[in-house]
Amino acid sequence: MSVSYEGVLEVSEDLVLFLSALLADERDRRGTRSGRRALTPYWQAVLVLRWLIDDTRMSALARDNKISGSTAYSYRDEGIAVLA
Repeated sequence: MSVSYEGVLEVSEDLVLFLSALLADERDRRGTRSGRRALTPYWQAVLVLRWLIDDTRMSALARDNKISGSTAYSYRDEGIAVLA
């Protein structure tokens, strides 16, 4: 059994937008067509930041975003790569 709740990620909107822009640029560089990803760059940025800042489990991130575990790991890894 689980209980749903809403939370607040303690980061600035500017940080989310910055990471989102980096992710969008990387998608453009790779030639990813629009609408082919489960999450927008913005929501991918939120996923990455939740993992980095709140240490949210990958299974929870996948469930919360209605994506597979492998997709959640891929999105996290892409986020780390664009920040590196």
